Amino acid sequence: MQWALTLFVIGSAIWTVRPLDLSGRGLACGALLLVNCVALAARHLPEDRVPPRVALVWLTAGILAAAALLGVSTSGSSYLFAYFLVGHIGFRLESRRALALAALCSVLCSGVLYFRLGSGHDLLPWTLGLTTGGPVLIGILNRSNRQAVRAAISAAESAERAARAEAKTAVLTERGRIARDVHDVLAHSLAGINMQLELADALIDTGDLDKVREANRKAHSMVKESLKQAQWTVHALREDSLPLVESLTAMVESSGHRDALTVTGTAREVPSRVTQNLLRIAQEALTNAARHAPGGDIRVELTYAAESMKLTVSNSPATREASPGVGSGMGLIGMRERAALLGGTITAGPVVAGPDEGGWQVEAVIPG
Repeated sequence: MQWALTLFVIGSAIWTVRPLDLSGRGLACGALLLVNCVALAARHLPEDRVPPRVALVWLTAGILAAAALLGVSTSGSSYLFAYFLVGHIGFRLESRRALALAALCSVLCSGVLYFRLGSGHDLLPWTLGLTTGGPVLIGILNRSNRQAVRAAISAAESAERAARAEAKTAVLTERGRIARDVHDVLAHSLAGINMQLELADALIDTGDLDKVREANRKAHSMVKESLKQAQWTVHALREDSLPLVESLTAMVESSGHRDALTVTGTAREVPSRVTQNLLRIAQEALTNAARHAPGGDIRVELTYAAESMKLTVSNSPATREASPGVGSGMGLIGMRERAALLGGTITAGPVVAGPDEGGWQVEAVIPG
């Protein structure tokens, strides 16, 4: 459309502007017509290809050429150059400069027509010269609309990039959560099962079949518990709701410590991710207690406060020798990561007073 309008103006001027010949006024008119055609066609150059100063010089020269062509020609549609150039000035230049050049164009065109026609001539032709600056407002409006569209596109692109980054972060967070769950379910369970099987293997040489059967029974029990924990993990990954107190009770009892759980305060429903992470923290603490303090008493306390929840797992010193083994080193780190995801804290250390003196205690405080 823009090129069609440009070609229409150029074609109309060539067809109608007179005089056009190779001498005197006709030659000047032809030269100015050529300059106007080039100036008008240049408006199709991309903005990033024309520096602002060059654009200012080019459009100023175009205005001067358009006003001069009005003064030299005796007939034709030469005034169209002024209208279209001024409209493009509003589109190409910033508003202050555009309005200044539009005012200059109005003054020049009306002045040229006034002095060429004379003061006694009808006022309409030369007063129309004042209107040549009017299209600048259309150009400014188009420029504002284009800037608004570009801003909207840029905002949409920024929002899309932010959404992609957020989605990537969510994927990485989910991968970390799954990695912790896999560690809790597999590393803990398999480590306990391996300890019992190694004990059974060592007892075979002693001929104490009762102890071998006991170790084998514990290994089978740990396998069943591992399956139960795997089900808990699947529930958590599916965002299913887990009852915290019931699940914690079942976990503590399955570890061989009945009536070890104490609930203080009024129990309330919590989000599934809070339940899942608290259960994993308890599982980690119970596993570590069984590994490093076999035979010791274990106490688990869940406290509901007004604005927080506290889970405490403590154990007394071991009553029998712990089986040798190497942990993954990720237990305490995993517990702290889980608490941090919920905005809480983990403290862990030896018990220095009370019935569990000489043992170990893990305490998780979660807001909410």
